Amino acid sequence: MKILVCITHVPDTTSKIQFTDNNTKFDTTGVQFIIGPYDDYALARAVELRDQTGGKLTVLNVGLAESDPTLRKALAIGADEAIRVNAEPKDSFFVASQIAHYAKEGGYDLILMGRESIDFNGGMVHGMVGEILGMPSFSPVMKLDVEGSTVKMAREIEGGKEMLEATLPLIAGCQEPIAEWKIPNMRGIMSARTKPLNVVEAVSEETQAEATQYQLPPAKGAVKLIDKDNVGELVKLLKNEAKVL
Repeated sequence: MKILVCITHVPDTTSKIQFTDNNTKFDTTGVQFIIGPYDDYALARAVELRDQTGGKLTVLNVGLAESDPTLRKALAIGADEAIRVNAEPKDSFFVASQIAHYAKEGGYDLILMGRESIDFNGGMVHGMVGEILGMPSFSPVMKLDVEGSTVKMAREIEGGKEMLEATLPLIAGCQEPIAEWKIPNMRGIMSARTKPLNVVEAVSEETQAEATQYQLPPAKGAVKLIDKDNVGELVKLLKNEAKVL
């Protein structure tokens, strides 16, 4: 089975976010980048499936050279090869177009990715790739098993989960608890240095959206402490200041 896992190169969740050029560009100074946490779940499950069924596991990222360490980490976790589409990930449609083009040429049986990236939280790429390729897409998938050409999945829905069956090939946007994150061991880190990381050029520059300006959330206000016996004052503040009542 040929598996493709699409990963994002995103700021660590503990990073302090700042913008430059009149709030039109993200300031990467001092920011540590990681594999998107939801992509990490997809990659972990893909490694398990590859080990169970045999075949080949490829990771793909749409990004510039700064993404290479992130791809090397994915190789250390267990991917067999890495592909970087050499382009800035401008918007969801652009990224989906690049993934779809490469996936079509590669003839993959299963395409996994996170349910969303944690920088823009769009959650659209898996659906767009499915539409472009004419392939079924499911998200958010919290359980995925492959039996021959049949895929059995559990998908989170409001108030519960939905059990699904589909036939390969397909696309899944993954989330916990589909698998446990895998931490690269020393052997994986050493072998990642010799695994192929190929760079290909983007096939198109077409985009559908453009971010014109970014804005930080408002700073947190001061905390007001209310005596536990002063319920009336608490209700007054919640109603008149917090406006939640």
